[in-house]
Amino acid sequence: MKVILQQDVKGQGKKGDLITVSDGYARNYLMPRGLAAEATADAINAIKIADAAKKRRQEQDKAEAESLAARLSSLPVKLTAKAGSAGRLFGSVTAKEISEAMSAQHKLDIPKNKIELSEPIKAFGTFQVKVKLYPEVAGTLYVVVAEEK
Repeated sequence: MKVILQQDVKGQGKKGDLITVSDGYARNYLMPRGLAAEATADAINAIKIADAAKKRRQEQDKAEAESLAARLSSLPVKLTAKAGSAGRLFGSVTAKEISEAMSAQHKLDIPKNKIELSEPIKAFGTFQVKVKLYPEVAGTLYVVVAEEK
């Protein structure tokens, strides 16, 4: 019997998969627990439409991420921090501070977890920061740290 999984089932497949199982397993275990539904022509067609919509949405999101990645290098973020001795900062510049500054200066909301700092920024100057916008799409953001006066 062909069924469409409504939830992930260990050893069978993921939600939305079309699988073939024995009639007894489908009628006595999967269907009563709401784990699967019978694969009718309408249900199979609905899955195909949903998959096409999901793929289209992913392509659109990736295109938006690529255009944003191209724009990021021309949008430097300027931050000020308190100075310590020898041109060092008292603390460090965090991804959260960069995200907030990006939102305030350029009206772009980039979540702090998308900003990847290879090491904490603890000095003044200009730094390149990698921003992972989408799987396989990353941009470079320039962060300028100046002394607070």
